[in-house]
Amino acid sequence: MDRNSVILVTGAAGFIGSCMVGYLNRKGFHNIIIVDKFEEEDKKHNYEDKKIIARVERDELFEWLKGHPMKIDFVFHLGARTDTTEFDYSVLEKLNVNYSKNIWNYCCGKNIPLVYASSAATYGAGELGYKDDHELPFKLDPLNPYGKSKNEFDKWALERSRNTDSHRDGSQKSEPPNWYGLKFFNVYGPNEYHKGRMASVIFHSFNQVKSTGKVKLFRSHKPAYNDGEQLRDFVYVKDVVDICFWLMDNRPASGLYNLGTGKARTFKDLVAAIFRSLGKEPVIEYIDTPLDIRDKYQYFTEADMNKIRNAGYREDFYSLEEGVETYVKNFLLNHKYY
Repeated sequence: MDRNSVILVTGAAGFIGSCMVGYLNRKGFHNIIIVDKFEEEDKKHNYEDKKIIARVERDELFEWLKGHPMKIDFVFHLGARTDTTEFDYSVLEKLNVNYSKNIWNYCCGKNIPLVYASSAATYGAGELGYKDDHELPFKLDPLNPYGKSKNEFDKWALERSRNTDSHRDGSQKSEPPNWYGLKFFNVYGPNEYHKGRMASVIFHSFNQVKSTGKVKLFRSHKPAYNDGEQLRDFVYVKDVVDICFWLMDNRPASGLYNLGTGKARTFKDLVAAIFRSLGKEPVIEYIDTPLDIRDKYQYFTEADMNKIRNAGYREDFYSLEEGVETYVKNFLLNHKYY
């Protein structure tokens, strides 16, 4: 895409959204409209040094767009309520489903390609696997309201894209010229300082090592897994934004795409990598998984990455050890931002 293109990024004060803006800046894109709720002071450093043309409050976006007619060339919709302990579905429905529908419909009306953030939380306990197949969302049973909200929008988007004259709810086929729903797995990296309980395990573990010299991990409550050997697909945020950019540049077939590394690793591996980055020997203490999330806790996630590989993405992913070392040494130790 031309470096003068106008790009809109939602969630731009947040973790992945601000990294996306930083990545675009590094690629020479400065005509960026950033969208978020900008009232939180601890998010300010995520976006204050970015090169942009406008900053728009989330709830004012569509009115703002009416009053500022311009050609927008691409939309990255990365904003969402990402709290997996939020059990008021009406909040999630408003922000993750209905707001996303408005973004989608705007892109349809203006013929703008769209990347939006879905989640691996849509896969529930993984009993049906982790394949980004377009029939699977209609069979999935997410473990929490957040995962449900993401899956509901995936289903809605797929319904809109069906190659039929109309849909079961009577609406006509309507989709952006290219669209990509990215099922993010366990993303970690810079600019998550503000996320509190929802920050990555790497972030929390690093802070535990610095303050106490040890890391607390959740004990396993399933006999099939030893303590600390629960498995996740941990993906470094640099790989996430690289794929987002690649999709904008290359425009493969529209649809849902997994975004992990394709290789699950244990929490013990993760913690060992953090201690190694700090030149220390691992010290781990196991604690019970909190009751409010225990029955919603995923013990294994691993992205099937064949679809995006077959679409043409060839770059290597950061290994867990490479990503952790880069994150710890280049960002966490000096509290730096991307």
